[in-house]
Amino acid sequence: MKKISLVLIASIVFFAQTLTFAQSDTKELSLEDIWASGKFYPRSVSEIRSMNDGEHYCVLKDKEIVRCSYKTGKEDKRILTKVQLNKAVGIDKIKINDYSFSSDESKILIATETERIYRHSEKANFYIWDIKSEILSELSKNGKQRLADFSPDGSKVAFVRDNNFFIKDLVKNTEIQITKDGKDRHIINGTTDWVYEEEFSFTKGFFWSPNGKYIAFYKFDESKVKEYWMTTYGDLYPEKYKFKYPKAGEDNSIVSIHIYNIVDETTKVVDVGEETDQYIPRIKWTKNSNILSVQRMNRLQNKLEILFADVSSGKSELVYSEDNKYYIDITDNLRFLDDNTNFVITSEQDGYNHVYLYDFTQKQSIQLTKGKWDVVEIKGVNESKKLVYYISAEDSPMDRYLYSVKFDGSKKTKISKRNGWNDVKFSKNYKYYINTFSDANTPPVYSINTCNGEVKKELENNSALLKRMEDYGFSKQEYFTFKTSEDVELNAWMIKPKNFNPKKKYPVFVYVYGGPGSQTVENSWGWFNFVWFQMLAQKDFIVVSVDNRGTGFRGEEFKKCTYQKLGKLETIDQIEAAKWLGHQPYIDDDRIGIFGWSYGAYMSTLCITKGASYFKMAIAVAPVSNWRYYDNIYTERFMRTPQENGTSYDDNSPISYVSSLKGKYLLVHGTGDDNVHVQNSYDLVTALVKANKQFDMQFYTNKNHGIYGGNTRLHLYKKMTDFIIENL
Repeated sequence: MKKISLVLIASIVFFAQTLTFAQSDTKELSLEDIWASGKFYPRSVSEIRSMNDGEHYCVLKDKEIVRCSYKTGKEDKRILTKVQLNKAVGIDKIKINDYSFSSDESKILIATETERIYRHSEKANFYIWDIKSEILSELSKNGKQRLADFSPDGSKVAFVRDNNFFIKDLVKNTEIQITKDGKDRHIINGTTDWVYEEEFSFTKGFFWSPNGKYIAFYKFDESKVKEYWMTTYGDLYPEKYKFKYPKAGEDNSIVSIHIYNIVDETTKVVDVGEETDQYIPRIKWTKNSNILSVQRMNRLQNKLEILFADVSSGKSELVYSEDNKYYIDITDNLRFLDDNTNFVITSEQDGYNHVYLYDFTQKQSIQLTKGKWDVVEIKGVNESKKLVYYISAEDSPMDRYLYSVKFDGSKKTKISKRNGWNDVKFSKNYKYYINTFSDANTPPVYSINTCNGEVKKELENNSALLKRMEDYGFSKQEYFTFKTSEDVELNAWMIKPKNFNPKKKYPVFVYVYGGPGSQTVENSWGWFNFVWFQMLAQKDFIVVSVDNRGTGFRGEEFKKCTYQKLGKLETIDQIEAAKWLGHQPYIDDDRIGIFGWSYGAYMSTLCITKGASYFKMAIAVAPVSNWRYYDNIYTERFMRTPQENGTSYDDNSPISYVSSLKGKYLLVHGTGDDNVHVQNSYDLVTALVKANKQFDMQFYTNKNHGIYGGNTRLHLYKKMTDFIIENL
């Protein structure tokens, strides 16, 4: 008996020594690892362009354009090299930031020396490379250009500069100025104003007709839109930067659509109706070059119409109309078919987002997909096989899979093979696609697949990063669901410390976003925050994220139940999550904190005030403090105007609840935030001081909504990490 005990003791000692060695052998994450060294940045396959033959694609590799085979995945030709560019200009000047081919693939349009304007917009110096002659020519010598785009026959390039619209004739080597009324903060031609760029997610405001004889373009008259002034620091006397920003309930730009005739150099104005207080969120040519489609939406964003405009007269007719009791999301899912009779579109008209085939001559539709799940995005239409390809959340709101469905809805096929998050980019003939796969614990894997889902070749699997994750002892991100006291089931994930002990009590750090149609609980690689969360887990924190009501991909009612009362139900659900977590035996309910950015910062601030009894600390980066301060397209979509619904604006503002603050609160904002203005935080500070509430504050001079550049991210995450450790 004594002998057995000695053996047992020896075994325990050996096991403990082994465990200690294993733990010490695991590398400890640092903020420098995440934000300075780049060692957790995944490798990618960038700037993929499918070639006309459907058998090849090009990528941007080491600032060179390389052609590869879909069949083998191997490089078979260098289309444009740095040596060729240097020879053409004589110096190492041209570095390719972006590129596009002419339709016959004889020329390449190259963007270089790119400058960011806002989130989606930028300007650059563009060059045209003639592949056969190996001649490089400058698009324009009159200043940087925006949105340069070849005509269908490759003989011309259209672009925007200084709010005006231009066409460069490559044959005649002439630059034609189409509009002359462009003026800063007054008239914009060929691109969008700030709020369209941010909320309708596009900046290219001109489009060539299929035959290249016409070009349709946007004109924004933003003269009556009020200006927001940002102070830029750094000089002896700070400068004021002014731009048009329509806040909730305020005037918008008046938007008109114009069609320019390349042959006779005349311009027609499209009839978009007498109402000017409306939106034109998309225009798109049909397969008929004489017909331009125009999407028109009312100010409340609950009625979407598609007009067909005649190029010769500008007159339009209504071909499609959709109403919704809440609001309608704008997408790029509209696809016109070659038969000039049908288009494919997605709609939530049956309570879930599904694919419809619409006959615009008969004005009737066929629903191609059905079920209590959402289609995420249409990825392509193969007309020869009468198939629509789409990404779906059918299997789970947390996953994404590629499916196809026949034009008559008779056959639906799941194509993706791997469980997790899939995105695709098809070859032009739909024979192949490049798949990007990841899951919560697997960084992106890029592969060439056949149209039936078979993997032909892995292009990049990030195996080195996966090995590094193992070396640093990453914990698995685990998924779970729970029900609130209102019997609402919510999806969530949790990251536990690697050496998790169920008998121990752990502090919890909650990550929230929670905005309409968003998701943080998704089975995909989480990039840098995921690595930061792993670092916190190494420091013995449990990290959790919960998708509250209002988030996406669980049907229209779940997503839109927060309509006209943003913040109310979402906060209730996050407080319910804190309560549920507090009842778990391994969680210390006195040490639950929450962090969010943007909408998530609005949420974390509501949680530390309205939910003061359940959250010990909160971090808010760039919060909205009252929806009155935010732009009108986003805010009114979900809240209507302050004039109609002002009580709900104020009832769900964190400013209204600062007197309830008990825990530790860190407020962070960039003073150059053009999106969520620092005014939000300034007014929040005023309210906190008035209520005699202590808090921590960190401002980043001239930094925008993303708060990045230089040493900023490292500094910010050091501040937040220290705050978490000190207060949880």
